[in-house]
Amino acid sequence: MAADTMLRFVATPQSYPDKRAAELRAEDFREIADRYAVPNAEEQAGRCSQCGVPYCTVHCPLHNHIPDWLRLTAEGRLREAYELSNSTSTMPEICGRICPQDRLCEGNCVIEFSGHGAVTIGSVEKFITDTAWEEGWVEPLVPGPARGQSVGVIGAGPAGLSAAEYLRGYGYEVHVYDRHDRAGGLLTYGIPGFKLEKPVVMRRVERLKAAGIVFHEGFAVGEDAKFGELRARHDAILIATGVYKAREIDVPGNEAGGVIAALDYLTASNRKSFGDAVPAFDDGSLDAEGKNVVVIGGGDTAMDCVRTAIRQGAKSVRCLYRRDRANMPGSQREVANAEEEGAEFVWLSAPHSFVGERVETVRANRMRLGAPDASGRRAPEVDPGGPVDMPADMVIKALGFDAEELPHLWDAPELGVTRWGTVLVDNKTLMTSLDGVFAAGDIVRGASLVVWAIRDGRDVASSMHKYLKSKIAAQPAKEAA
Repeated sequence: MAADTMLRFVATPQSYPDKRAAELRAEDFREIADRYAVPNAEEQAGRCSQCGVPYCTVHCPLHNHIPDWLRLTAEGRLREAYELSNSTSTMPEICGRICPQDRLCEGNCVIEFSGHGAVTIGSVEKFITDTAWEEGWVEPLVPGPARGQSVGVIGAGPAGLSAAEYLRGYGYEVHVYDRHDRAGGLLTYGIPGFKLEKPVVMRRVERLKAAGIVFHEGFAVGEDAKFGELRARHDAILIATGVYKAREIDVPGNEAGGVIAALDYLTASNRKSFGDAVPAFDDGSLDAEGKNVVVIGGGDTAMDCVRTAIRQGAKSVRCLYRRDRANMPGSQREVANAEEEGAEFVWLSAPHSFVGERVETVRANRMRLGAPDASGRRAPEVDPGGPVDMPADMVIKALGFDAEELPHLWDAPELGVTRWGTVLVDNKTLMTSLDGVFAAGDIVRGASLVVWAIRDGRDVASSMHKYLKSKIAAQPAKEAA
């Protein structure tokens, strides 16, 4: 390792790619920051201390070889950096954009602990792979030797796409079934363009299609084919549907006009960015323009809704969260971005009721933090100070997602689920209660991070590969018998 290219964290300050001015970026859905120029990327990568125990790698769900590709970047060996980054992740440039690095790799960077500011790992990761796409280093996916077996993947989100890529690489015929008319799941329809521009997702999907993976888009299991029919059609099945059922707010006025679910709102906005006809947006139902918008929730989905409403030209945007800033689950970077763009956060508040046949007012209880709950976090409780009113023409519920009732929807009562409705799997094999049926991603672990879904897709593909090889190995014995 060249001494003059690394260990610069004392003399070189931390520097992220410049963000566009808040008033400018609030006018469009482009990503808010450009990527590094080459010298800046090399300089920031060179701040890595190359520590003996890389906590950044330990705390990355994919266990990416972060210090190694930072060193290669600092030395100007970008193609090697890309190949190493790509060796552990099917979507490095997507993780570089949307992972909460402040909670994962960067939040556990040794030089962050020393007070010098973490290495800007996510921005360098984005730079490496975006450069690889531009330079033609991203090679086509080459299928392995044909195995004569097929796999059906239900769900084209990050877990399903990741598993499909590995399974195709092993040589299986892979069919991906998804209810939407475009693949990508929440990457396509849930996450706004200012965090993840859609061509970044679509080029990954096109690469998989070019490798012979067959996508059945607009395909609803239980309607277009029964679950049992898919099982009969394929040698193994992967359930990677994610979790899409919105959690509800049990307060008076919950059914009032103008009270909408976060995913409906975000999907409509993303569809408009594709140029689709979206009647519920065009008639104003899912368009925040000119409205007083109140978003309920404190996670990343709530931040996406807040920042989308600003870009749609809302009159005002408030976010209600029942705990304080320090205890919110969403990324602090996203909160800061939203505040810069004009959002108002009303901490320690929760809806008491929504007033009006078509919502006109949100009545909110003041909250305070009481004793710790089962998770160790201080539980919010109503402050006796009394509720406060705020104007609202649109209320967006962003309280998270639960699993849909798959055994009922798919007429598969034998499919085992947990008490939370997530699919029950063997922890080692990731197989469900049904032979040859596996599950991975949020439908197993509950609503989680994209990077964990990618990791689960990688793991389940390996497990399915072992299972399918064992089926082939058992066939001659059966025939001899």
